[in-house]
Amino acid sequence: MTVRPASAGGRLRRLGPLAGGLLLVLSAPVWAQAGDATRGATIVASRSQGLCGLCHALPGQPEHLQGTLGPPLHGVGARYSTADLRAHLLAPERFNPDTLMPAYGRTDGLVQVAPALRGKPLLAPQQIDDVVAYLASLR
Repeated sequence: MTVRPASAGGRLRRLGPLAGGLLLVLSAPVWAQAGDATRGATIVASRSQGLCGLCHALPGQPEHLQGTLGPPLHGVGARYSTADLRAHLLAPERFNPDTLMPAYGRTDGLVQVAPALRGKPLLAPQQIDDVVAYLASLR
């Protein structure tokens, strides 16, 4: 497998031959760091940043603070791959069109966004990486 710089925004990864040609896909941006599960746990537990506990039951949270609108997050890392966890954060409507869960990285196609928050994602790319690392650790 060969990786080479493609642009300031990302890298192209050659995965191998496909029907006599090469398959090139955009991989993680050059600036991205590996996710940090400790930072992710802080974001997930935060009642002002990730807000995950409003809808989901979280490991280590008091029972009276456990959300019941979404599925519990206990063991979510054993049920889903990191790619699936990321997809749930970035486009939850792909899994449930009626979901209440926000798309944490999206800035377009949103409705009822406060003027001060328009054009800004709920979580920055590094924060999403951190949340994915934390969720993947929940086995």
